Amino acid sequence: MSSTRALGRAAGGFTLIETSLALVIIGVGVLAFIEAQNSFIKNNAWSSEAATATLLATEIRELSRKLPRHDPVTGLWLQGTGGAAVLNGWGPDAGETIVDDFDDIDDFDGVRFGTDGDLPGPINAFGEVVPAMDADGNVVNGKDGQPLPLLGWSQTVLVEKVDPFDFSTVRPDKYSEPASGSFPGRKVDEYPLRVTVIVEFQGPNDAAAREVTRVVWVVP
Repeated sequence: MSSTRALGRAAGGFTLIETSLALVIIGVGVLAFIEAQNSFIKNNAWSSEAATATLLATEIRELSRKLPRHDPVTGLWLQGTGGAAVLNGWGPDAGETIVDDFDDIDDFDGVRFGTDGDLPGPINAFGEVVPAMDADGNVVNGKDGQPLPLLGWSQTVLVEKVDPFDFSTVRPDKYSEPASGSFPGRKVDEYPLRVTVIVEFQGPNDAAAREVTRVVWVVP
């Protein structure tokens, strides 16, 4: 009789403790899977953003590669002497209001392309605004039939004069060196330029733009 009762209990199914343990194990597995999926999505989004940011930064570099450091016509020069001297020729000159007008590297100093910038979107190596693309790689047009700019992205360009023997040392824009002994001096336009492109992105749910990458190079 006792063996019959034991057999009945064994055939009756899982106990409450066994069922609870099974649910815990399944739950842990599901949570681990969800966490792994979320991590994959975040890493994939970061990789995509990093690739886009690097591309946008190198577009500015390619655009400026063919340009001289300073204006090929007016150059960079000081009006007056000493601390009261005024620097002429740094930044966009009169009438240079669009990218096609920029004919030297210092024209780009302080210019921002994209959100809250000088152009509605980031630009490519031809000075054209980069258009938004859909998931199939097609250009997205607005209601007027014109391409929409790549939203959320911006390129900020900084141009700094640096010491020719130490590129980490930034000199004031109107800095020059007088002749001394065997040193013939160095004019205001005879210094290397360090160009920095800061690429930022602000998504639909972001409170503010965040820096994704920056690319720095020196023009000797």
